Amino acid sequence: MTRPTPEASGAPAAAPPPTAGRAIYRADLALLAITAIWGGTFLVVQAALKSASPLAFNAARFTLAGALLAAVYRRRLRRIPAAVWGASAVLGLLLAIGFGFQTVGLEYTTAAKSAFLTGLSVVLVPFFVALWWRRRLGGNAYAGAGLALLGIYFLAFARSLTGGWGPVNRGDLLTLFCAVAFAAQIAAQGEFAPRYGFARLAVLQVVFAAGFTWIGAAWLEPIHLAWAAPGLWAALGVTAVLATAVAFTTQAWAQQFTPASHTAIIFAAEPVFAWLASIALGVEALLTNQIVGALLVLGAILTIELQPFRRRRAAPHPQA
Repeated sequence: MTRPTPEASGAPAAAPPPTAGRAIYRADLALLAITAIWGGTFLVVQAALKSASPLAFNAARFTLAGALLAAVYRRRLRRIPAAVWGASAVLGLLLAIGFGFQTVGLEYTTAAKSAFLTGLSVVLVPFFVALWWRRRLGGNAYAGAGLALLGIYFLAFARSLTGGWGPVNRGDLLTLFCAVAFAAQIAAQGEFAPRYGFARLAVLQVVFAAGFTWIGAAWLEPIHLAWAAPGLWAALGVTAVLATAVAFTTQAWAQQFTPASHTAIIFAAEPVFAWLASIALGVEALLTNQIVGALLVLGAILTIELQPFRRRRAAPHPQA
């Protein structure tokens, strides 16, 4: 049984040590880096779906990533407590659901719009945290979430700078379910990572995600993987190594030092990176309302980042 944090017990939170600020900054930069990676992979995954069915592609991606992570962290996978297995299963299921809805949705909507809708998870995380663990959130978390929501509206839904709703298709609706699953995963990992350490969670959640996705693929779709297609191997390499193995290890490590609501705000930059990648490759047009939306999302990040460290809760000491 873990000891309650000062925040949970009602006692005043202790001031973070001098090194806490540096740790949080490093965690923030790491989270921003993997956000850029994820933003750049929407187009990669969309192209790969020409050679693979959605869930089979995700299952192969998670399997390769899980094998790589298990090889790297094999020494930390001995005598794993039951609680870690349970936490990893929950995280893996949420990942499988989130990526499943997102990848299927990419068959019906654009890569940039999929990323923008996935970014709605930033609005949901504070509410998951507050509801599940009865945590008090600072006003800046809600202000940042509100700015992110407004920014995503202008990025994905507004017809123009003056507003008005554009068309919503099947892929958009599927991606909304993806946003809910990812929000739950961020909130849950924010609770589990400080308690159980990052390495075991990083490995096992990806392994569980692979298992759940293979089951879903066998049940819900005719499995198709065109192994002879070179583009498929390239996409699996990028998504399995960078966007899964490296990214989720980094996320699990970083969330030992920064709260879930803060992580969600940083992840709100993902649609901006996806949008920039689409523009650079000539896939998406540059519209004024999208520029405004991108600036609002960045403003949401700054709303969190400029909060003094003395007001943040001290992170629990990570376990090995």
